[in-house]
Amino acid sequence: MESTILGRIGIDPAYLLLLLFLIQVLLFVLLVSINMKYNRMKTSYASFMKGKDGKNLEESLLARFEEIDELVEISKENQTDIQNIYKKIKSNYQKIGIIKYDAFHEMGGNLSFALTMLDENNNGWILNAMHSREGCYTYIKEIVNGQSYIELAEEESESLERAIYQENYDLKKS
Repeated sequence: MESTILGRIGIDPAYLLLLLFLIQVLLFVLLVSINMKYNRMKTSYASFMKGKDGKNLEESLLARFEEIDELVEISKENQTDIQNIYKKIKSNYQKIGIIKYDAFHEMGGNLSFALTMLDENNNGWILNAMHSREGCYTYIKEIVNGQSYIELAEEESESLERAIYQENYDLKKS
């Protein structure tokens, strides 16, 4: 079977048949792929709609939206609570420095100490307890912005420095 049209153009009819066969195979592969995707989507839809009609589905969606609104409110409350806690924490004592020493060089054992307790803004106090054979003497000095209006002893100054710059000291060594 010879075609005059294809012969004039210079195309062999076998090549045309081969091309049509390859296009048909490609279309068949695409059909199978689309059919598989359709079946997956159909299965997903069936499981989503399982036991639900339009009214039940609407009620389910509205219930989820109400839960989301409740979660948003709870989140706002939590955020407010966290901000309040953060404000309260700022005024709590967060920085501590302690120095143990022998106040009168007579007893040994480093029974005297200077304890500094400061908040985030370096406000607080220094407690100095000096131990001797006759008794124990305790002094307290106020600290405002990391400074004392009363002159500090060497041990008190070191305790204050340790509290302010506590990350530079290892408190387990004292």
